[in-house]
Amino acid sequence: MKIVILGNGIAGITAARHIRKMSDHEIVVVSDESDYFFSRTALMYIYMGHLRFKDTQPYEPWFWEKNRIQRLRARVERVDFQEKKLHSTTGETITYDKLLLAVGSKSNKFGWPGQDLEGVHGLYHLQDLEAMERHTPGLERAVVVGGGLIGVEMAEMFHSRGIEVAFLVREPDFWSIVLPPEESRMVSRHLRAHHIDLRLQTELKEIMPDTSGKKCAAVVTNTGETIGCGFVGLTVGVSPNIGFLKNTELETQRGILVNEFLETNIPDVFAAGDCAELRQPSPGRRAIEAVWYTGRMMGETAAHNIVGESRPQFYNPGIWFNSAKFFDIEYQVYGDVQAKLPDEQATLYWEHPDGYKSIRLNYDKSSRRVVGFNLMGVRYRHEVCDKWLRTHAHIEEVLQHLGLANFDPEFYPQHEAELVRLYNRQTGRDLQLKQRRGLEAVLAFLK
Repeated sequence: MKIVILGNGIAGITAARHIRKMSDHEIVVVSDESDYFFSRTALMYIYMGHLRFKDTQPYEPWFWEKNRIQRLRARVERVDFQEKKLHSTTGETITYDKLLLAVGSKSNKFGWPGQDLEGVHGLYHLQDLEAMERHTPGLERAVVVGGGLIGVEMAEMFHSRGIEVAFLVREPDFWSIVLPPEESRMVSRHLRAHHIDLRLQTELKEIMPDTSGKKCAAVVTNTGETIGCGFVGLTVGVSPNIGFLKNTELETQRGILVNEFLETNIPDVFAAGDCAELRQPSPGRRAIEAVWYTGRMMGETAAHNIVGESRPQFYNPGIWFNSAKFFDIEYQVYGDVQAKLPDEQATLYWEHPDGYKSIRLNYDKSSRRVVGFNLMGVRYRHEVCDKWLRTHAHIEEVLQHLGLANFDPEFYPQHEAELVRLYNRQTGRDLQLKQRRGLEAVLAFLK
């Protein structure tokens, strides 16, 4: 059987690896982005000089031949699902018996005048990084549009090269549609402390060309202000890269519609990663989640169901988590932490006097079970938080054993006792922190 995987990102390559572990089928991975799989989340560190491109490739060049995973550099423009053929822009035809669509995302554009000028790019593909490098020499100022994780990455990248950054964010604080108000204000303060020109409640209206009419020279905001720049970063989110699949028999909405086995409506065609849209997502999860770890999990699930040698495997992403870094502030979230606290939830929020560390625990008012953790500048163990959430642990049980979760280095200050004292002041209780720390205590807890 010939299995073709369209896309060589985390979903596609994870699927290829697991298909090879389970079978001797022919595997062909098709991509026009790069010759080798690389860590997309590490692109910023290449630009900042922390890594070389080859350092972002998890597998040595010999890995592919040894594991009999063929790689084909081609851009597919059309899929004939009836004939089971992919047609490339060069006229090449690729046949398949089973097909995995793992075509990822593309940066959003919303029809702004000038959005297709030279020097206007997102930050998703390797080619976007190459465009940033190409426009960096002599660049004095960049404008970044959109207050999310990709936007703050691009701002930090330019800042690392001494380039001024104007950061346009339409919300009243950075990422306030996702972060609770205190954490959102914290990141806004931190960006300004790093001399980022953060323009809140400011939107892009138009991108102006230079005298040649080909390159960007300035942006005009919704307030009527003109900001001169030589580069515009469009980081207002991403969407599934499925334009070439429209007007086919493949069922799509925002993404490629799949069931719990990652099967599409077409026999022998599967989808995984950023481009896949679950018809019935798990409770508390979104239909499309453009996150690295969900792509990896989808790739493994798809591989099992493509090979089909055992009973079908359900895709189950588990409890939501994510992590990122806002310049010097590490961010982690586990479970349900919304920008606006739901009426049925209570929150326990502690913030360090320096204004750059915080711990938030959300819990249900009636049952008192913990439903979410939000951490800024403090590290907690994923496995510990996940177990508390899965077992519906009581807030007081969690608080008494909170030291188990702390993953900061040994000599870092610990703040769990302050959180317990805060809870006692709010509730009139007299809880005491039980100092169980260290790897042995964590392993015993996780049994």
